[in-house]
Amino acid sequence: MSKPLFNIATVERDVGLSKDVLRVWERRYGFPSPERDAHGERLYPFEQVERLRLLKRLMDQGHRPGRLMALPEAELAALVKVRPNATEESTQGNTGALDAVISLIKNHDATGFDQALQQRLAKEGLQRFVQDTMAPLTSMIGQAWEDGSIEVYEEHLFTELSNRLLRKAISGVPGGQAPRVMLTTLPDEPHGLGLLMVESALSLEGAHCIPLGTQMPLMSIVDAARAHRADVVALSFSAAFPARQIPPLLQQLHGLLPEGVVLWAGGAGVGRLAQQSGVRLMVSLAEVQTAAVEWQAAAKSVTSTQTQPPSA
Repeated sequence: MSKPLFNIATVERDVGLSKDVLRVWERRYGFPSPERDAHGERLYPFEQVERLRLLKRLMDQGHRPGRLMALPEAELAALVKVRPNATEESTQGNTGALDAVISLIKNHDATGFDQALQQRLAKEGLQRFVQDTMAPLTSMIGQAWEDGSIEVYEEHLFTELSNRLLRKAISGVPGGQAPRVMLTTLPDEPHGLGLLMVESALSLEGAHCIPLGTQMPLMSIVDAARAHRADVVALSFSAAFPARQIPPLLQQLHGLLPEGVVLWAGGAGVGRLAQQSGVRLMVSLAEVQTAAVEWQAAAKSVTSTQTQPPSA
Protein backbone atom coordinates (compact mmCIF):
# COMPACT_ATOMS: atom_id res chain seq x y z
CA MET A 1 0.00 0.00 0.00
CA SER A 2 1.41 3.41 -0.95
CA LYS A 3 1.99 5.86 1.88
CA PRO A 4 -0.44 8.81 2.14
CA LEU A 5 0.79 12.18 0.92
CA PHE A 6 -0.78 15.55 1.65
CA ASN A 7 -0.57 18.73 -0.43
CA ILE A 8 0.48 22.00 1.13
CA ALA A 9 -3.06 23.41 1.30
CA THR A 10 -4.19 20.39 3.33
CA VAL A 11 -1.24 20.67 5.70
CA GLU A 12 -1.88 24.40 6.17
CA ARG A 13 -5.52 23.74 7.04
CA ASP A 14 -5.02 20.70 9.27
CA VAL A 15 -1.86 21.74 11.13
CA GLY A 16 -2.44 25.49 11.42
CA LEU A 17 0.90 26.56 9.90
CA SER A 18 0.73 28.79 6.85
CA LYS A 19 2.25 27.89 3.50
CA ASP A 20 4.78 30.67 3.93
CA VAL A 21 5.98 29.29 7.27
CA LEU A 22 6.28 25.78 5.83
CA ARG A 23 8.41 27.06 2.95
CA VAL A 24 10.60 29.17 5.27
CA TRP A 25 11.24 26.19 7.54
CA GLU A 26 12.08 24.03 4.54
CA ARG A 27 14.75 26.52 3.44
CA ARG A 28 16.04 27.45 6.91
CA TYR A 29 15.97 24.12 8.74
CA GLY A 30 15.67 21.45 6.04
CA PHE A 31 12.34 20.37 7.53
CA PRO A 32 9.77 19.61 6.40
CA SER A 33 11.26 17.91 3.34
CA PRO A 34 8.28 17.27 1.04
CA GLU A 35 8.23 15.14 -2.04
CA ARG A 36 7.11 16.57 -5.37
CA ASP A 37 4.41 15.49 -7.78
CA ALA A 38 4.65 15.50 -11.56
CA HIS A 39 3.89 19.24 -11.59
CA GLY A 40 6.50 20.10 -8.95
CA GLU A 41 3.91 20.68 -6.19
CA ARG A 42 4.87 19.80 -2.63
CA LEU A 43 3.53 16.59 -1.10
CA TYR A 44 4.05 15.87 2.61
CA PRO A 45 4.30 12.33 4.07
CA PHE A 46 2.06 11.49 7.00
CA GLU A 47 5.00 11.24 9.43
CA GLN A 48 6.12 14.79 8.61
CA VAL A 49 2.59 16.13 9.06
CA GLU A 50 2.41 14.51 12.51
CA ARG A 51 5.73 16.11 13.48
CA LEU A 52 4.48 19.47 12.23
CA ARG A 53 1.45 19.11 14.51
CA LEU A 54 3.78 18.55 17.49
CA LEU A 55 5.88 21.56 16.53
CA LYS A 56 2.80 23.78 16.23
CA ARG A 57 1.57 22.74 19.69
CA LEU A 58 4.95 23.47 21.24
CA MET A 59 5.22 26.83 19.46
CA ASP A 60 1.83 27.76 20.93
CA GLN A 61 3.37 27.03 24.34
CA GLY A 62 6.16 29.51 23.67
CA HIS A 63 8.97 27.32 22.29
CA ARG A 64 11.02 28.63 19.37
CA PRO A 65 11.12 26.52 16.18
CA GLY A 66 14.90 26.73 15.82
CA ARG A 67 15.38 24.89 19.12
CA LEU A 68 12.70 22.32 18.42
CA MET A 69 13.90 21.25 14.98
CA ALA A 70 16.92 19.33 16.31
CA LEU A 71 14.91 17.34 18.87
CA PRO A 72 13.87 13.72 18.18
CA GLU A 73 10.21 12.75 18.17
CA ALA A 74 10.29 11.30 21.69
CA GLU A 75 11.64 14.52 23.21
CA LEU A 76 9.05 16.63 21.38
CA ALA A 77 6.27 14.41 22.71
CA ALA A 78 7.75 14.61 26.21
CA LEU A 79 7.76 18.40 26.05
CA VAL A 80 4.08 18.39 25.14
CA LYS A 81 3.32 16.18 28.14
CA VAL A 82 5.42 18.28 30.50
CA ARG A 83 3.89 21.57 29.36
CA PRO A 84 0.30 20.97 28.12
CA ASN A 85 -0.02 24.70 27.55
CA ALA A 86 1.36 27.92 28.95
CA THR A 87 -1.88 28.82 30.72
CA GLU A 88 -2.08 25.49 32.51
CA GLU A 89 1.53 25.74 33.60
CA SER A 90 1.07 29.22 34.91
CA THR A 91 -1.98 28.18 36.92
CA GLN A 92 -0.40 25.00 38.35
CA GLY A 93 3.31 24.60 39.16
CA ASN A 94 4.14 28.20 38.40
CA THR A 95 1.38 29.73 40.52
CA GLY A 96 3.14 29.45 43.85
CA ALA A 97 6.29 31.10 42.57
CA LEU A 98 4.33 33.91 40.93
CA ASP A 99 2.23 34.42 44.06
CA ALA A 100 5.48 34.94 45.94
CA VAL A 101 6.53 37.58 43.40
CA ILE A 102 3.20 39.39 43.72
CA SER A 103 3.48 39.29 47.52
CA LEU A 104 6.61 41.43 47.17
CA ILE A 105 4.48 44.11 45.52
CA LYS A 106 1.82 43.82 48.22
CA ASN A 107 4.55 44.16 50.86
CA HIS A 108 5.87 47.23 49.03
CA ASP A 109 9.27 45.59 48.48
CA ALA A 110 10.18 47.19 45.16
CA THR A 111 13.83 46.11 45.41
CA GLY A 112 12.89 42.50 46.13
CA PHE A 113 10.38 42.45 43.26
CA ASP A 114 12.93 43.86 40.84
CA GLN A 115 15.53 41.31 41.91
CA ALA A 116 13.05 38.43 41.63
CA LEU A 117 12.14 39.42 38.08
CA GLN A 118 15.77 39.86 37.07
CA GLN A 119 16.59 36.40 38.40
CA ARG A 120 13.74 34.85 36.42
CA LEU A 121 14.80 36.75 33.29
CA ALA A 122 18.39 35.51 33.63
CA LYS A 123 17.18 31.93 34.15
CA GLU A 124 14.49 31.80 31.47
CA GLY A 125 15.79 34.09 28.73
CA LEU A 126 13.66 36.89 27.30
CA GLN A 127 11.18 34.79 25.33
CA ARG A 128 10.30 32.38 28.13
CA PHE A 129 10.37 35.21 30.66
CA VAL A 130 7.71 37.10 28.73
CA GLN A 131 5.67 33.95 28.02
CA ASP A 132 5.95 32.17 31.38
CA THR A 133 6.44 35.01 33.85
CA MET A 134 5.22 38.37 32.59
CA ALA A 135 2.08 37.20 30.78
CA PRO A 136 0.66 35.18 33.72
CA LEU A 137 1.82 37.78 36.24
CA THR A 138 -0.03 40.50 34.36
CA SER A 139 -3.15 38.35 34.25
CA MET A 140 -2.94 37.65 37.99
CA ILE A 141 -2.46 41.34 38.79
CA GLY A 142 -5.50 42.14 36.64
CA GLN A 143 -7.57 39.60 38.53
CA ALA A 144 -6.35 41.00 41.85
CA TRP A 145 -7.37 44.47 40.70
CA GLU A 146 -10.85 43.23 39.81
CA ASP A 147 -11.42 41.47 43.14
CA GLY A 148 -10.02 44.37 45.13
CA SER A 149 -7.09 42.49 46.68
CA ILE A 150 -4.53 44.95 45.34
CA GLU A 151 -4.40 48.72 45.72
CA VAL A 152 -4.13 51.26 42.90
CA TYR A 153 -0.62 52.31 43.87
CA GLU A 154 0.47 48.66 44.09
CA GLU A 155 -0.79 47.95 40.58
CA HIS A 156 1.04 51.06 39.33
CA LEU A 157 4.25 49.93 41.04
CA PHE A 158 4.01 46.53 39.38
CA THR A 159 3.46 48.13 35.99
CA GLU A 160 6.27 50.66 36.26
CA LEU A 161 8.87 48.17 37.52
CA SER A 162 7.86 45.63 34.88
CA ASN A 163 7.99 48.26 32.13
CA ARG A 164 11.46 49.35 33.21
CA LEU A 165 12.81 45.80 33.23
CA LEU A 166 11.33 44.89 29.86
CA ARG A 167 12.62 48.05 28.21
CA LYS A 168 16.11 47.26 29.44
CA ALA A 169 15.87 43.66 28.24
CA ILE A 170 14.60 44.72 24.80
CA SER A 171 17.48 47.18 24.44
CA GLY A 172 19.85 44.21 24.59
CA VAL A 173 18.26 42.50 21.57
CA PRO A 174 20.10 43.26 18.29
CA GLY A 175 18.11 45.63 16.11
CA GLY A 176 15.93 44.01 13.48
CA GLN A 177 15.06 45.19 10.00
CA ALA A 178 11.67 43.91 8.93
CA PRO A 179 8.83 44.21 9.25
CA ARG A 180 8.79 47.78 10.54
CA VAL A 181 6.15 47.50 13.27
CA MET A 182 4.66 50.57 14.95
CA LEU A 183 3.26 49.76 18.39
CA THR A 184 0.67 51.81 20.24
CA THR A 185 -2.82 51.85 21.76
CA LEU A 186 -5.92 53.87 20.96
CA PRO A 187 -7.29 56.68 23.14
CA ASP A 188 -8.78 55.44 26.44
CA GLU A 189 -6.39 52.45 26.47
CA PRO A 190 -3.65 53.40 28.96
CA HIS A 191 -2.28 49.88 29.48
CA GLY A 192 1.10 49.63 27.77
CA LEU A 193 2.71 46.56 29.36
CA GLY A 194 1.20 44.34 26.67
CA LEU A 195 2.92 46.46 24.03
CA LEU A 196 6.30 45.81 25.62
CA MET A 197 5.66 42.05 25.68
CA VAL A 198 4.73 42.16 21.99
CA GLU A 199 7.80 44.27 21.25
CA SER A 200 9.94 41.62 22.96
CA ALA A 201 8.45 38.83 20.86
CA LEU A 202 8.78 40.78 17.61
CA SER A 203 12.34 41.91 18.32
CA LEU A 204 13.40 38.30 18.83
CA GLU A 205 11.99 37.51 15.38
CA GLY A 206 14.07 40.23 13.74
CA ALA A 207 11.38 42.89 13.41
CA HIS A 208 12.17 46.60 13.63
CA CYS A 209 9.89 47.98 16.33
CA ILE A 210 8.77 51.60 16.60
CA PRO A 211 7.19 52.11 20.06
CA LEU A 212 4.91 55.13 20.34
CA GLY A 213 3.52 54.55 23.81
CA THR A 214 -0.17 54.58 24.59
CA GLN A 215 -3.36 56.46 23.72
CA MET A 216 -2.58 57.73 20.25
CA PRO A 217 -5.43 59.43 18.31
CA LEU A 218 -6.41 57.68 15.08
CA MET A 219 -5.14 60.40 12.76
CA SER A 220 -1.85 60.60 14.66
CA ILE A 221 -1.41 56.86 14.14
CA VAL A 222 -2.04 57.31 10.43
CA ASP A 223 0.43 60.21 10.20
CA ALA A 224 3.06 58.32 12.19
CA ALA A 225 2.67 55.20 10.02
CA ARG A 226 3.35 57.33 6.96
CA ALA A 227 6.26 59.22 8.55
CA HIS A 228 7.96 56.06 9.82
CA ARG A 229 7.22 54.06 6.64
CA ALA A 230 5.66 51.37 8.80
CA ASP A 231 4.84 47.98 7.34
CA VAL A 232 2.58 47.08 10.27
CA VAL A 233 0.58 48.98 12.87
CA ALA A 234 0.13 46.84 16.00
CA LEU A 235 -2.45 47.81 18.62
CA SER A 236 -2.94 46.36 22.09
CA PHE A 237 -6.30 46.10 23.85
CA SER A 238 -6.57 45.10 27.50
CA ALA A 239 -9.55 43.28 28.95
CA ALA A 240 -10.69 46.60 30.43
CA PHE A 241 -11.27 48.18 27.02
CA PRO A 242 -14.98 48.02 25.95
CA ALA A 243 -15.09 45.13 23.47
CA ARG A 244 -18.04 46.54 21.52
CA GLN A 245 -15.99 49.62 20.61
CA ILE A 246 -13.06 47.71 19.14
CA PRO A 247 -14.46 46.49 15.76
CA PRO A 248 -15.64 49.91 14.49
CA LEU A 249 -12.39 51.55 15.62
CA LEU A 250 -10.33 48.91 13.84
CA GLN A 251 -12.34 49.26 10.65
CA GLN A 252 -12.02 53.03 10.75
CA LEU A 253 -8.27 52.87 11.24
CA HIS A 254 -7.87 50.22 8.55
CA GLY A 255 -9.61 52.48 6.08
CA LEU A 256 -7.34 55.43 6.95
CA LEU A 257 -3.94 53.71 6.87
CA PRO A 258 -1.70 54.14 3.81
CA GLU A 259 -1.97 51.42 1.19
CA GLY A 260 0.15 48.39 2.03
CA VAL A 261 0.26 48.98 5.80
CA VAL A 262 -1.00 45.92 7.68
CA LEU A 263 -3.09 46.25 10.86
CA TRP A 264 -2.62 43.84 13.76
CA ALA A 265 -4.62 43.88 17.02
CA GLY A 266 -3.86 41.80 20.08
CA GLY A 267 -4.35 41.41 23.80
CA ALA A 268 -7.02 40.07 26.11
CA GLY A 269 -9.50 42.61 24.75
CA VAL A 270 -9.71 40.96 21.33
CA GLY A 271 -9.99 37.39 22.64
CA ARG A 272 -13.72 37.06 22.01
CA LEU A 273 -13.98 39.14 18.85
CA ALA A 274 -14.93 37.67 15.50
CA GLN A 275 -12.38 38.04 12.73
CA GLN A 276 -12.27 41.55 11.30
CA SER A 277 -11.89 42.33 7.61
CA GLY A 278 -8.41 43.68 6.91
CA VAL A 279 -7.23 43.16 10.50
CA ARG A 280 -5.23 40.29 11.95
CA LEU A 281 -6.34 39.44 15.49
CA MET A 282 -4.01 37.59 17.85
CA VAL A 283 -4.23 36.73 21.53
CA SER A 284 -1.03 34.81 22.29
CA LEU A 285 2.60 35.84 21.82
CA ALA A 286 3.10 32.73 19.70
CA GLU A 287 0.57 34.16 17.24
CA VAL A 288 2.52 37.42 17.15
CA GLN A 289 5.73 35.58 16.32
CA THR A 290 4.00 33.53 13.63
CA ALA A 291 2.60 36.71 12.08
CA ALA A 292 6.11 38.20 11.89
CA VAL A 293 7.55 35.05 10.28
CA GLU A 294 4.74 34.97 7.73
CA TRP A 295 5.23 38.65 6.88
CA GLN A 296 8.95 38.09 6.37
CA ALA A 297 8.32 35.07 4.17
CA ALA A 298 5.80 36.92 2.04
CA ALA A 299 8.14 39.90 1.63
CA LYS A 300 11.01 37.61 0.65
CA SER A 301 8.79 35.86 -1.89
CA VAL A 302 7.83 39.19 -3.50
CA THR A 303 11.46 40.33 -3.62
CA SER A 304 12.56 37.04 -5.17
CA THR A 305 9.88 37.31 -7.84
CA GLN A 306 10.82 40.88 -8.67
CA THR A 307 14.53 40.04 -9.07
CA GLN A 308 14.07 36.99 -11.29
CA PRO A 309 15.30 37.62 -14.85
CA PRO A 310 12.59 37.58 -17.52
CA SER A 311 12.17 34.28 -19.30
CA ALA A 312 13.54 34.02 -22.82
